[in-house]
Amino acid sequence: MDVTEQAVKDFRHLQSNLDQFFLIIMGMIVLLMQCGFAFLEAGAVRSKNSTNILIKNLMDQFVAGIAYWIFGFPFAFGNGNDFIGYTFWATYELEETKLALFFFQYVFAATAATIVSGAMAERCEFIAYIVYSILITGFIYPVVTHWVWSDNAWLTAGMDYTFNNETVTIGYKDFAGSGVVHVLGGIAALVGASLLGPRKGRFHKGSKTVVPIRGHSVPLAALGGFILLFGFLAFNGGSQLTISNAGDGEAISLSVVNTIISGSMSALVSLIINRLTGTSKWSLLTTLNGALTGMVAICAGCNVYHPWAACVVGFFAAIAYKLINTIVTSLYIDDPLDAVAVHFGGGSWGVIAVAFLHRTDGIVYNWDQASGMALAWQLCGLVTITAWTAVTSVLMFGILKLTGLLRVAPELEAKGLDIPKHGEPAYPTEAYGHGWEEKLAKILEHVELKDGDGFAKAFLGAPVKQTDVGPYENPEVNYMDTHSTTNLNDLESGKGTTNGTTGVPHVTSIDVKSTTKM
Repeated sequence: MDVTEQAVKDFRHLQSNLDQFFLIIMGMIVLLMQCGFAFLEAGAVRSKNSTNILIKNLMDQFVAGIAYWIFGFPFAFGNGNDFIGYTFWATYELEETKLALFFFQYVFAATAATIVSGAMAERCEFIAYIVYSILITGFIYPVVTHWVWSDNAWLTAGMDYTFNNETVTIGYKDFAGSGVVHVLGGIAALVGASLLGPRKGRFHKGSKTVVPIRGHSVPLAALGGFILLFGFLAFNGGSQLTISNAGDGEAISLSVVNTIISGSMSALVSLIINRLTGTSKWSLLTTLNGALTGMVAICAGCNVYHPWAACVVGFFAAIAYKLINTIVTSLYIDDPLDAVAVHFGGGSWGVIAVAFLHRTDGIVYNWDQASGMALAWQLCGLVTITAWTAVTSVLMFGILKLTGLLRVAPELEAKGLDIPKHGEPAYPTEAYGHGWEEKLAKILEHVELKDGDGFAKAFLGAPVKQTDVGPYENPEVNYMDTHSTTNLNDLESGKGTTNGTTGVPHVTSIDVKSTTKM
C-alpha cells in the first residue's frame, strides 16, 4: 500500500469516527430531553402524583433501551421487506460502526413513548404504562421508522412521475420526525387519553363546564421546558446523521437556526392568541407549549427551508396548537400536558408545510404538477402514519381497558399514586421543616392515647398546631381523614381501614408502642 492509499484509508477512518462521535454527542443531548419531559410533566401534575410521573419518564429510556435493542431496531433498520425489517436482533451481526446510529435512533424511540405518558398522567396504571412503552418503542414506532428512514423506506422512495417530458421521483419527506415521531406520539396519546377517560372532576358535561386542574409547580414545568427547547436543537440538527461530508455543516446550521426561528415565532403568536382569545393573561405555560409546537412543526423540513419560511411555519404552528387544544377539550378528552395539541397538531402541520415551503420543490416556489404531487405524498404519509398508529393504539389500549389494567381505582386516583403505588411521596410532611415531632403531634391531637395524655405532653411539650394545607401537598394528612383506625406503619405504607368519612382527622386510637418503635 503506497502513501496515497494509506492517506485515503486514514481519511475514511477519520470521517467514520467523526460521524459516529457526532451521533453519540447529539444522541446524548436528545436523551437529556427525557429529563425535560420529566420536569415538565412533574410540574404539570398535582404533587400527589409527582413520583409516579417521574418514574414513568425515567423508565421510558430503560424500557426503550431493552425493547428497541432486542426487536425495535431490527424492525426499523434491519434488512427485510417494504413493511418491516427482520435482521440485527439484539444488534446481532450489526457492524460496530453502526452502533452510534442505533443509539441515536434509540433516543428518538424513547421520545415517542414519553409523549404518551403526559396525556395519560395521574390516572394510568403503572403496568399499563410498561406495556404500552414496550409496544410503542418495540413495534409501533419502529415500523413507521422502517417506512420512512430505512433503506427499504417505501414512503420516502415514492414513485417516478413524468411532467413536461421530464421524469422526477417524488416521495414523502420528513427530515427529523414531525410525522414519524410526533404525529405518531400524538395519535397514541389521543387514543390512550380517550379510552382512559378524564381525571375525576375535570369535566361536568351537564353544565358543559371545564374545570382547570392546575399542576403543582410552574417553575418545575418551566425548567423542563427550557431543557426540551435545548434538546430540540440536537434533535433536529443531529438528524443530518453525518458531519464529515460536504454540505453537512451548512445543513446542520440551517436546521438549528430554523428550529430557533420557528419556535420563537410560535411562542410569540401563542402568547398573543391566549391574551386575545383565551384567559386574557400573559400565560407562561401557553407560551412554552407554543414554542414546543413550533419546534415540532419545523422537524419535517428544517433542512430545506429558508429562514423566512421557518417563521411562517412557526406562525401557523401556534394556530394549529390552539385549534387542536380547543377540539380536544370540546370532546371532553383530558390531556394534562396538551401533548396531543403540541405533537399531533404541530407535527401534522409540519408534514404539510414541507410541500408548500420547500425551497426548491415547494408549491410557493413552483406552483406546478410536481409540487402538487409532493403535497399528495405528504398527505399520504400523514394519513398512513395516523391510521397505523390509531389502529394499533386502539387494539393496545382497548385490550388493557377490557382486562382492567388501564386505569387505577377511583380511591387511589383521589389520594394520589405516589404513596400507594411507590411508597415515596414527592413532598413528605417532614420535608417542609416541620420535623417528625410535629408530624406525630398532628396525629396525636386527634388520638385517644391508650397510655394516657402524659405521653404526648412529656414527649412533645405544649400541643403543636399544624394547618392542613390540603390532600395534594400532605397526602399523609388526607390519609388520616379517611381512616378511623391505623398506626404510623400503616400510614407510611398506604394501608389501613377506611370508614368512608371525611373532614378533620379523627383517628380514634393509636398504639403508642408502635409509634415509639419508629
